Amino acid sequence: MDLTRTPEEEDFRARLRTWLARELPTLPPRPDPLDWPARRAYDMDWQHRLHRAGYAGLHWPRDAGGQGATPTQHLIFLEETEAAGAPYVGAGFVGLLHAGPTIAAEGTPEQRARWLPPILRGDQVWCQGFSEPDAGSDLASLRTRAVRDGDHYVVTGSKIWTSHAEVADWCELLVRTDPDAPRHRGLTWLALPMDAPGVTVRPLRTLAGSTEFAEVFLDEVRVPVTHRVGDENDGWRVTMVTLSFERGTAFVGEVVACRRTLRLLAQHARKTGRWDDAVLRRRLGRLNAEFTALWRLIQWNVSEAAHGLRNGGTGVPAENGSLFKLRYSHARQELYEVAAAALGPDALDLTQEWTRERLSSLSYTIAAGTSQIQHTILAERVLGLPKGR
Repeated sequence: MDLTRTPEEEDFRARLRTWLARELPTLPPRPDPLDWPARRAYDMDWQHRLHRAGYAGLHWPRDAGGQGATPTQHLIFLEETEAAGAPYVGAGFVGLLHAGPTIAAEGTPEQRARWLPPILRGDQVWCQGFSEPDAGSDLASLRTRAVRDGDHYVVTGSKIWTSHAEVADWCELLVRTDPDAPRHRGLTWLALPMDAPGVTVRPLRTLAGSTEFAEVFLDEVRVPVTHRVGDENDGWRVTMVTLSFERGTAFVGEVVACRRTLRLLAQHARKTGRWDDAVLRRRLGRLNAEFTALWRLIQWNVSEAAHGLRNGGTGVPAENGSLFKLRYSHARQELYEVAAAALGPDALDLTQEWTRERLSSLSYTIAAGTSQIQHTILAERVLGLPKGR
């Protein structure tokens, strides 16, 4: 891993800062955090701006429509946009961080040409249809069926915790195409148009009051076979590519934001006199060390993914993604527990972003693969321990 800052990369930072200083003051006011249609419009407007300026898909390969930036340029982009207070991917996160990279790695040339440009331009939003009411951590036990009927699959079943389904155009959908095959070998990865007949979306309200998750019901939905990414019954392998991106590089911007939050907490503690609390200072110091270590792991993971050092040279994040996701989930939860201690009674105000983030942090040891699943992956793939029965 070589993350030495070259003159070209420092020039990239300077040009990015100049663009951000010019562009950010022209943004409209941020919408109500509970209004997802308005948030979609706001987030996609930002993606349009990135695309026009040549910053969309910065770390995607050029043959997928990206910029082919170096790992260091990617990290510089995240550092500078967060420091400037720029929007993050928001409603576009599934397409930009999960589905898009998966299609870039596994899709046909026709699929890449069809789906990747609209994702990069901010024209389309994707959601993820993996988890089911009885198949969350044990994803291979999913029951949503897809039966081949000529040039279509007929899909019946339901999904849950489908991020941004109520504002999505497409869904990366995992279905069972061979009920007689072993659990992991009868699955297929499909791209589902969310406006297809038979698709019903029922938003789920979270503890913080938002509706970024939903249940999705599929009643004999017809999906063209040309929307299948990878071979039939090879969906588990394709899904592992998706989850590697989700756990390996999708949380990079959030770590940048957490480091900023940590600095703000320290400033608040000093201003309010809570800095005299030795226990609070110790917790803040330990979290600073934790997020510094996570940032170093991110640098390794991004470099590894960009140069294909593992996973057969595919450029897909490997087991370090599970290690990162495991450590980050717990660090984020502790960060907002410390925030509650530092803020005192203000931490109970649901109108404040701090409070909403604290409630949201509770889900991180479950979302994108539970901590127990990450432990199992690391035990089996890194330590070589026998698989559980």
